[in-house]
Amino acid sequence: MDLVLDGLTVATDGRNLVHELSLEVPSGQVVGLVGPNGSGKSTALRCVYRALRPTSGAVLLGGEDLAGLSPRHGARLVAAMTQDGAVDLDFTVEEVVALGRIPHGRGNRPLTGRERELCERAMERLDIVHLAGRGILHLSGGERQRVLLARALVQEPRILVLDEPTNHLDVRHQVELLSLLRELGLTVLVVLHDLNLAAAVCDRIGVLSRGRLAKSGTPWNVLTPETVAGVFGVEVTVVPHPLSGSPQLLYSLPSERPTP
Repeated sequence: MDLVLDGLTVATDGRNLVHELSLEVPSGQVVGLVGPNGSGKSTALRCVYRALRPTSGAVLLGGEDLAGLSPRHGARLVAAMTQDGAVDLDFTVEEVVALGRIPHGRGNRPLTGRERELCERAMERLDIVHLAGRGILHLSGGERQRVLLARALVQEPRILVLDEPTNHLDVRHQVELLSLLRELGLTVLVVLHDLNLAAAVCDRIGVLSRGRLAKSGTPWNVLTPETVAGVFGVEVTVVPHPLSGSPQLLYSLPSERPTP
């Protein structure tokens, strides 16, 4: 299922946080949103998982306006892992993961055998089986990130929306998570701060600057020295990764720049 942000605008207090953002996320592809702090990345994502209502424009799922779908039906199509990942009650890890089945059930019915297997597989994929009986409030930030992603996978969405999913993760789990995104076959829209991680995992990248789409395309077309300097204000040298061939950015510190 494809996802389209169609002229999305979000305004508050007379200021546009996102301005006429149009971006396509083709079915089965991983598309990244990058940009400086305050550029509108998380705001755009909140419109996709319905935490915000856009001032104008639309979010289209398979050509259908998200605003016209019931909350339950929308939750069966879109799963989100947000940046804060706030959980107020100290549920166990296995209870939190099982919450992903709520859009598919009615009342307090117990999980079916298939649903229990689905939860177990998700916990195995995210390396959290050993945490199953632990309270989520007692986990580290990285452990909690993996629990919340497992919950999203158990939801069996067609579209996965992730806001800084590598936040708090160690290097091993960052690599494993990004590899998982490539293997899932889902339509994925992900916000990443690390441009090298974005280049490694994303089929396409959209660069936001002050709420507007500055550039979009493949990593090689987007992550150029000119774009990075213009949007992020840093100088980079772009080289191919020796194994994957994806672009890798080498940052220049001010002290390393040649004097004119």
